[in-house]
Amino acid sequence: MIKSVKSLVQLMGKSNILEQVRYASQALPQFSSEKYHIKRKNFGTIESADIGFFKSILSEEQVVTDESDILPYNIDWIKNCRGQSNLVLKPKNTEEVSKILKYCNSRRLAVCPQGGNTGLVGGSVPVFDEIVLSFALMNNIVSLDDLSGSLVCEAGCILETLDNYVRERGLIMPLDLGAKGTCHIGGNASTNAGGLRLLRYGNLHGSILGIEAVKADGTIVDCLRTLKKDNTGYHLKHLFIGSEGTLGLVTKVAIHCPVLPNAVNLGFFGVESFDNVLKLFKSAKSNLGEILSAFEMADFDAINSTVNSLNLPKPISDFPFYVLVETHGSDETHDNEKLMKFLSQEMETGLISDGTVTSEPSKMKSIWNIRESIAGSGLTVGYVFKYDVSIPQKNYYDLVPRLKTRMGDKALLIYGYGHVGDGNIHINVVVPEYNSEVASLLEPYIFEEVSKVNGSVSAEHGIGFRKPKYIHYSKDPSALQLMKDLKQLMDPNGILNPYKVLPDGPN
Repeated sequence: MIKSVKSLVQLMGKSNILEQVRYASQALPQFSSEKYHIKRKNFGTIESADIGFFKSILSEEQVVTDESDILPYNIDWIKNCRGQSNLVLKPKNTEEVSKILKYCNSRRLAVCPQGGNTGLVGGSVPVFDEIVLSFALMNNIVSLDDLSGSLVCEAGCILETLDNYVRERGLIMPLDLGAKGTCHIGGNASTNAGGLRLLRYGNLHGSILGIEAVKADGTIVDCLRTLKKDNTGYHLKHLFIGSEGTLGLVTKVAIHCPVLPNAVNLGFFGVESFDNVLKLFKSAKSNLGEILSAFEMADFDAINSTVNSLNLPKPISDFPFYVLVETHGSDETHDNEKLMKFLSQEMETGLISDGTVTSEPSKMKSIWNIRESIAGSGLTVGYVFKYDVSIPQKNYYDLVPRLKTRMGDKALLIYGYGHVGDGNIHINVVVPEYNSEVASLLEPYIFEEVSKVNGSVSAEHGIGFRKPKYIHYSKDPSALQLMKDLKQLMDPNGILNPYKVLPDGPN
């Protein structure tokens, strides 16, 4: 039966699961170039004169050359990719970014931009000896118009910091991610991050009002407007949203922040079949309408393995599937009436078998933490092959049982979870350690299956280093050629985040 949350234990000390698992194993991953058989492109090699130049335009602490200090910048947080950079630069403003890129372009020195390094496709770490350009010191909030809701900030601002800032002023960030305590807004924009409440607030192409970016030759492109309507020619900001630093480096972002909801409710429900999950989603759209902010699904293995491996509280007993339904509204009484009517109806139909609902912030945080912890929990068990794809909702879960049959006992766990509202499912395949035989069974099989139903091989995590050779499963050759033409126009020397996003040669 539906009950209120009574005693959910507060989570482990650190609130961000990425920090809990980031260094779960001290073993270093294999170099990406060796693991994936990549050849270095014809870029320049860093010399002492180059270091001298960077020290002439930056302070001593902004130029990192010590091998031990550089190591964390060379490795992604899931420990799949590892670069060989010998230099990290940490600019403090756009002008310094411009000077760095202008010099690197003249010397054909490759650059890898890096924010919070929370990506899952290797897009934020070097492959060879690219210079890592970290935005960690560009973390100033420039302005906030609490009337229009427009926030202007530098690329290195942490998402959770921004959300806390605008919440104090009656607004919220339109983006919410499990990595919010670490990820940077510039990286969010550069990967067109999706997140937990895209169903309500849309994606970043709609939320971002303007962008400032720096091209490969050091040219600063100022599209930093805060207007909701600006129909003056090409929408150039969209070139940088989702381009993963391959066309230019995002240095500032103007983003629209919605009004902070007065009433927030969260339900966590047990569901007997995925068919019932889809029926429940259809009912939620119809009955909750404008207050529905999130509709998340996770299967039994996703939730069970997470609560067990991380010792988290589990709100309800075991079910094949779990659904999180969140509402955001302005009238608590109105919203509660709609939510309770929805719950009563779907308990009678049997779509909801059991569950818990709450409006208490601490309890909602505990429930959300289970969902947000899924991404990192598998890393405490072994190596995780992670797939972030968009699939038509009627086919949303089909791949998970197929993969279980295909992989047999080669995988410890295979589970699916994600954002039902926008068709984005995350599929995790957990194995004891990286295995090329397992990799060959998974890729390109998964992308072929996604392509058959006209899905996307990347829903919200980008293409990065891991997926360029699979992008053709989602992009027509004419579209790929136009992308390559844009890259050639904006970065003719190819120094910006090489080996990422675009495939080399014919597909």
